Amino acid sequence: MIIDSLTDATKYFSLHPFFEKAFAYINSSALSIIPAGKYIVDGENIKAIFFTQPGVSEEKSIDEFECHNQHIDIQVCIRGKEKFGWKPRASCVKPKGAYDTEKDVLIFEDKPDMFFELHAGQFVILFPEDVHAPMIAVDDLPIQKMVLKVRV
Repeated sequence: MIIDSLTDATKYFSLHPFFEKAFAYINSSALSIIPAGKYIVDGENIKAIFFTQPGVSEEKSIDEFECHNQHIDIQVCIRGKEKFGWKPRASCVKPKGAYDTEKDVLIFEDKPDMFFELHAGQFVILFPEDVHAPMIAVDDLPIQKMVLKVRV
């Protein structure tokens, strides 16, 4: 997992062949005015999802404590504050059902080891090894964000 500000994203381009293109898309987009929806950035390699919605309770988010096998998430906070739960996948021992290949998601019953917050202009890179519980409300304001799904 990597947490940083968009202004420092260039430091991570060398970590994956699609990261430079993913962050170029972020930087070329008027993030705060893009309509909610799903967008293809680079075929099957990079897809973007934009949305604005209220945060959820810690309990509700942890109920969907997830990780992915086929994608790396780059989650960008555009407006608001968002809290995440996190735990390394190697420490998770209670899968909640089987891996869903169509949705590329595996849910765990385990609880996060730690929590962190993202504020506007910050991002988190979540690799397949990172089990995460996003969209936890910090306040009553909606969270506007973008999730880039980057093919592993």
